[in-house]
Amino acid sequence: MDFIAMDFETANRKRASACSLALVVVQQNKVVDSFYTLINPQMQFDAQNIHIHGITPEMVQDQPTFDRVWPHIQMFYTPGRIVTAHNAPFDVSVMRLTLDRYGIAAPRYQVIDTVKTSRQFLPKLPNHRLDTVSAALHIPLEHHHNALADSYACARILIAENEHFGEARIKSMMKLSKAG
Repeated sequence: MDFIAMDFETANRKRASACSLALVVVQQNKVVDSFYTLINPQMQFDAQNIHIHGITPEMVQDQPTFDRVWPHIQMFYTPGRIVTAHNAPFDVSVMRLTLDRYGIAAPRYQVIDTVKTSRQFLPKLPNHRLDTVSAALHIPLEHHHNALADSYACARILIAENEHFGEARIKSMMKLSKAG
């Protein structure tokens, strides 16, 4: 199965405040590449968000804004591409609203939410948070809420589910993202 796992961290409660992004590229169920960047959201940071992910305003002040990052990653977001995220509605909306903030039309792409797949395939877990699902599948997650670590964990969850339950069952839970 070929897909991209993505994870955003945000500066505050606003979905258009992306301050980091990671992508993990999977081809034939193997991780083949990754991308990580801090992003200058040009917005205030909330203390609660800093506490969660550890990214501070000082860390992003000289980093690119999302409109500068987009040309380097837009090729991963096409109608034929599969993008996965753990709690995908959050990450998809961060992408859409951040692009909208810069006047960039949001693309359409296929989305698989590993929260949804883990609820389907691992119903007896006490919850379906990323750290819980990762632990249940023996997937390392050393720096939870670091976008790259979370993207790797998400990718490995979908790889494990694909190997165990089959691509057809996973793809039956796929949705097309909303256009911007």
